[in-house]
Amino acid sequence: MRVSHDEAGEPAGRRVDPAGLPFLRTRLAPPTGPATFLRRKRLLQRLDQASPTPLTMVNGPAGAGKTLLVADWAAAQEPPVAWLTCDETDRAPGVFWAYVLQALRAAGVPVPSEVGAPAEASRVEPGLLARLAVGLDGADRPVVLVLDEYDRVTAPEVAEQLRFLLDHAGRRLRLVLVTRTEPLLPLHRYRASGRMTEIRNADLTFTPEEAAELLASHGLSLPAGAVTALVQRTQGWAAGLRLCALAARQNPDPQTYVKEFEAGRSTVADFLLAEVLDRLAPERQDLLLRVSVLDRFCPDLVNALTLRSDAGPTLAALHRENAFLQHLGRSWYCLHPLFAEILRAHLRERAPGLEPEIRRRAARWLRRSGTLPEALAQGAAADDWEFAAGALVDDLAIGQLFTGLCTQDFSGLFGRISPEAAGPATDLVRAARELAHSDLRHGLLHLDRAGRALAGHDLDSGAPRLSHALLETLAARLTGAPARAEEAVRAAEEARQDVPAQLLDAHPELTALLLTHLGSARLWAGRFDAARAALNAVAGCAGGASTALARLEAVSHLALIDHLQGWHGRAERKAQAAAAEAERHGLAQEAGSGVGRLVLAAVAVDRDELDRAEALVKEAGDPDHGLRDPVTAAVRAIARGRLLLARGDARAALETADPDVTAVADSPWLEDQTALMASAAHLALGDPELALRDLERASGARTACAVQAARAWLAVGRTDEARCLVDHLPGDDRPGPGVTVRVTLVRAQAAHRSGDTSAARRLVARALLDARREQLRRPFLEAGPWIRPLLGTDPLRDLTHGWLTPGPVGDPARPPGLVVEDLSARERDVLLRLARMMSTQEIAADLQVSVNTVKTHLKSAYRKLGVNRRGAAVRRARDLRLL
Repeated sequence: MRVSHDEAGEPAGRRVDPAGLPFLRTRLAPPTGPATFLRRKRLLQRLDQASPTPLTMVNGPAGAGKTLLVADWAAAQEPPVAWLTCDETDRAPGVFWAYVLQALRAAGVPVPSEVGAPAEASRVEPGLLARLAVGLDGADRPVVLVLDEYDRVTAPEVAEQLRFLLDHAGRRLRLVLVTRTEPLLPLHRYRASGRMTEIRNADLTFTPEEAAELLASHGLSLPAGAVTALVQRTQGWAAGLRLCALAARQNPDPQTYVKEFEAGRSTVADFLLAEVLDRLAPERQDLLLRVSVLDRFCPDLVNALTLRSDAGPTLAALHRENAFLQHLGRSWYCLHPLFAEILRAHLRERAPGLEPEIRRRAARWLRRSGTLPEALAQGAAADDWEFAAGALVDDLAIGQLFTGLCTQDFSGLFGRISPEAAGPATDLVRAARELAHSDLRHGLLHLDRAGRALAGHDLDSGAPRLSHALLETLAARLTGAPARAEEAVRAAEEARQDVPAQLLDAHPELTALLLTHLGSARLWAGRFDAARAALNAVAGCAGGASTALARLEAVSHLALIDHLQGWHGRAERKAQAAAAEAERHGLAQEAGSGVGRLVLAAVAVDRDELDRAEALVKEAGDPDHGLRDPVTAAVRAIARGRLLLARGDARAALETADPDVTAVADSPWLEDQTALMASAAHLALGDPELALRDLERASGARTACAVQAARAWLAVGRTDEARCLVDHLPGDDRPGPGVTVRVTLVRAQAAHRSGDTSAARRLVARALLDARREQLRRPFLEAGPWIRPLLGTDPLRDLTHGWLTPGPVGDPARPPGLVVEDLSARERDVLLRLARMMSTQEIAADLQVSVNTVKTHLKSAYRKLGVNRRGAAVRRARDLRLL
């Protein structure tokens, strides 16, 4: 082929393209990054490692940092690297290839003269491409050709021609495409053959570490938490981070700006509106504006919002074009959060009043599709509270306010409910939310209003009545009204007949919660067997995470019943199982009432693990938060009172023996437990007569009360009365070791008082054997000084070894004291200085700690040694060879 040349010996017409326009040199040079540009080494390494593949595609949305990344990489490469920024005019094949040739020559690539140049803007001679491929294949050095903004080249014939060149230029050509969309190349073939490297939006996303470097380059030093939050909000989008940094730099409080900036009124909004939204056709703009109110969407939902039928292909196309639309799988999509925020602001300006209508339409579609949480969120955002509350109640989902899974979400959602919203459903939801926070005054008011409204309606569905019955049982539990709970359960059974079976099956949490509240109310009434029946049904129910909180509460209450009856080992196992269940399902500690931890605390007191007991009481939660019912308040008071008694503070324990528990009905077991506590406190204070008088108000815990009374009789020396009480215990009352060990010890003390040492030793041995299984130490510590010499004799000494005392100490003349917990190293240090007759102030100075710290260590050491004075502590420590 004959080619004409100009005076310089170069192809004629090189200074103009086939359309007769001069070549723009700006399109042939890589852009220069700003002074704050951040080199991203991990991505540069990816580009370096891609050298064996002939095609590299860097694909991401506008502002993802594609161009500057490739330009930074290209600047470090050995020439020749040809750069071409594509343009709308490149849709014409002749213009595109003329620019490609110009880019190659500008980069110093020796393009053979016989290759020629396109003569027409609309077409390219096939021979030109063949000659170019042969020329590149025979080049001395590999050639890198970067086509930036390749998404502007939309002509199919150009894509086919580029494929031809790529396939026939051999290994001397490496093509790098920088694009917002996938090119019309056979990418599947390149992927399958390993001839292609891809860097996509997920790779281009800034990490928190990179974002921190970028912000630092703008002079911003922000805490790691603020940087992470910004990355999450922008999803690591390069332009968003940079524009936010530029704006924050001008703000007097950059950290607050970064945290609270309004995306809809910022340079980020200007960028996205200009670079993304304004480039789209009007119908696509309308679609994006409408879906901006949704967290996620699918074609059918979008069609419902746009009243069109082409959402499927439109969404797929927008995703391919990187229009800040992310594919979630199974035809579901979502918008980039910043883009969605900006679009919502734009929607409110462009079409005021349209947003609530879109949200109402979306709410109804989502409910029909079975996506209730999203439907509720949209209904609430549209201020359509009648719909939102009605959907929650009619779908029988009101129990989800109490599962611990959606509790905070739903509570927060309906916390914004308008005061003007009216109707049975809205009153039920208000009541549920208030009762969930133990706000009885407002909760009962709305529950009563809902009940009156439901009684006046002839409803086809039983869901509202069943929801009302659930809240009635909760109200009964919170107010300590067992009769109300039983009546509510009967109402629930009637309502269930009008609820579709599949709806009941979909919400097992409702029945589980209802029975849990019933069991708690029965427990409060002292009907332990009936309470067990309801609670066991919950403990064994299915439902997975939805019934996990109900199972936690049910098993915790079963543990409480065991503990009240003296079966501490059973109680502990159940309470621990309940805690494990809650942990397995990720339930927050404050989700339940805390009964399980309080039971564990009470068990720990009887084991004389007082520090652990105190920690468990604190872990059980603040009584001013969470679910507050009479059972929980009573158990908290009992656990704290017993802990105070064990610590030796009998007067403080007396105060807890009269707990402020408000309830409709009295609880017989609470009366028994507080009577026992008050009696034990008065006995510890040396007033057995008051101790006996306290027990007059007890009626249920017959064996436990008899034992406590016997201890009081023994305290005043009336051994026969004490023996008579424990010899005539009620046969139908069969308590566990927590009570029977104390019975045996009272009998042993009575035998010891009567001079029958052999019987006393035999009875103490039996008590030790029974107590050792459950590590019950407190009964022996409470028994008094008479038992200590016995414990130092054989074979009782061996029975105490390893759990009650540290074991034999060598001198039988000096019986060991009761040490149920090893002294810490610091407590030994304090005792050692105490033995040197040092004062508290001197010990503090010597150990370089405060006086209060020394007192704390002394108090703990006294408790562990079973003494209450300095001299006694030193003697006991020497007896036990601790000093």
